[in-house]
This record gives sequence, structure tokens and C-alpha cells, in this order.
Amino acid sequence: MKLLFDQNLSRKLVSRLADIFPDSSHVQFHQLAEKTDTEIWKFAKTGDFCIVTQDADFAERSRLYGSPPKVIWLRCGNAPTPEIEALMRSGVEAIQELLSNPSLHCLELY
Repeated sequence: MKLLFDQNLSRKLVSRLADIFPDSSHVQFHQLAEKTDTEIWKFAKTGDFCIVTQDADFAERSRLYGSPPKVIWLRCGNAPTPEIEALMRSGVEAIQELLSNPSLHCLELY
């Protein structure tokens, strides 16, 4: 499964994490930057993406509707891109478990 980085995260994460999450993308690359959460959710679902966000709304939607799409909720506040990259890298095993386990829908990374 591919990652779809939400608007509140840098587009640079796509290339910075390509070695461990190839084929990932960013909402801006699909003209979704100004779209609603519902439209992003539908795009992620049909495109087989896992949403990576700092927005609690996607985590709540995941609790209500389950998956797909799965959600990675980054709980690190307004951190610089290198810190977010490091968080994603340190959580790679948990992310892989989320993506491979059908009973998991949302992962919170701190």
C-alpha cells in the first residue's frame, strides 16, 4: 500500500521516504490540496493509499468507518520535515504492521 501525505505535511516527504515507501504521493500532486476530507478519503480508498496526516479528523473518520483507507496520524505537532521523516523511519515496523494487518485501521505515531 502506498502513502498519501496530507496537505499539512511537506511534499518533500515523498522523495525523502521513497526508499522505504515507494509509490507514495502527496495530495497536491493530485489536485486535492483544496478538496474536502471526504474527497481525499474517497481518492485514497480507490487509489489504495494510506493517508498520513496530522489532522485528527482522518483518525476519527477511521474509527467511524474502518478501512480502507488506513490512516497514520502523526501526533508530533508542528514539527520540521526532518523530524517527521525521522518519526516515520523510526515507526516503519509499526507502519508495516498497520498496512499488512486487516484488523488495524489507524496508527498514532508520537
